Amino acid sequence: MAYAEKVYKTRRGKPLKQFTWKVRYKKPDGSWGSESGFPTKGTATDWGEEQEAAIRAGRWIDPALQRAKFGAFARKWMKAKPKRGNTIAKRWNLLEHHVLPKWEHVPLIQINWFDVDSWQQSLACDDVTAGHCVSLMSSILTGAVDAQHLAVNPLFGRRRTRSTAAAPAARKKKSDEEKWVRPEVVLQVAERLGPAIGLHVLTTAFTGLGWGEGAALHRDNVLRTRRQPHDGGWFECPVIQVDPDVGELAEYEGRDADGNKTGMVLQLEPPKNATRVRGIDIPPFLAELLRCHLADWPHEYVFCTPSGVFWRRSNFTRAHIRPAADGRPALPAVKGHAPRGAWAPLMPGLTMRDLRHTHDTYQDQIGVRPALMYEQAGHARPGIKAVYQHPTPAMRQERLDGLQGIYERAMGNLGWRTLWGRVDLRKAPSGERLPNISQTITRNGELAA
Repeated sequence: MAYAEKVYKTRRGKPLKQFTWKVRYKKPDGSWGSESGFPTKGTATDWGEEQEAAIRAGRWIDPALQRAKFGAFARKWMKAKPKRGNTIAKRWNLLEHHVLPKWEHVPLIQINWFDVDSWQQSLACDDVTAGHCVSLMSSILTGAVDAQHLAVNPLFGRRRTRSTAAAPAARKKKSDEEKWVRPEVVLQVAERLGPAIGLHVLTTAFTGLGWGEGAALHRDNVLRTRRQPHDGGWFECPVIQVDPDVGELAEYEGRDADGNKTGMVLQLEPPKNATRVRGIDIPPFLAELLRCHLADWPHEYVFCTPSGVFWRRSNFTRAHIRPAADGRPALPAVKGHAPRGAWAPLMPGLTMRDLRHTHDTYQDQIGVRPALMYEQAGHARPGIKAVYQHPTPAMRQERLDGLQGIYERAMGNLGWRTLWGRVDLRKAPSGERLPNISQTITRNGELAA
């Protein structure tokens, strides 16, 4: 049973007449716990009895654990929750740059939603980053509940207040029109960059490959064939396979188990999730371009540097995307390069991520069915329809025809017949098929009309 006792204050080692009350109570393991600082015997005893009642009910939380500092528990949580290297790096960056400067020395029990919501509105970062900070804090506090440091997570299920004033350091947000690229612009950027780099741009816009997926694309996973029964025969089309054994290229600042920086990492890692492992159907023009590229490309990885090593994203963007999209002045002759003409701006600020947006926008434009749209983009489809609806060969052919049509209309609008001299914009003569182009084969082995 809990009981209270006096605790006299001291000065220079000598007791004074002033005192407070300390309560002692029996903990679940049979040892005696204590809590000091109560003004009266009654309040001390009541608090101790509340602890013993909570222990009997199985809902007791050790007050010492509740007073653990957020920073100390966050580091413990990070060590206990191993993730993909890029995820770990992003979490540590959020903690070090935004979360810990404010919350590191705050006891877990003192964190409340009002203070967190006020704080996140004042962060000098974009709203998405502020949301990630709050989400990470909430995950850590849920871990504190699981570890019996807290009874409840005060952030769980709460909706953030969006700041009405733009944060000073926040980047200007792109409009919807700036997040996707007209097919004519895609072709112009690709043409400027040549058949190796330009094909990476074109492939991203017409397949939706993520940066890491494209940079890690192995030649063995290009122009593979999808073959499915259809209308008494077979449907076939070329695909790009995002292979779980190859994975995707990850680039991030490495961290050890304690969060210490270990240097930049550039390596292949497993795909982000199961939905990113997929076969992407590719339209006829792109299949022919890839076939030509592989025929004279000496390296194992389709979109690596000319020397055969992986691109770093920043280097690729700075050296190729920025001048091709933003424009450049005329360049004089230098060793190894003839004079190069000026490029007018095409779409300033274009990124490879915008090209991934572009593919999904094209899919929506041509009416790709949701079951196939989600699959091809590598997105998890929400809801019960994800369980009951599946892509069919007819859906796949309709998508391929739509993407081919977008390409052909854009080429016509530009007045072009070829890209890099490799694909002639023409219809195949009757009875002729370009290699590995989507087609339906009848039961007798003949091509369907």
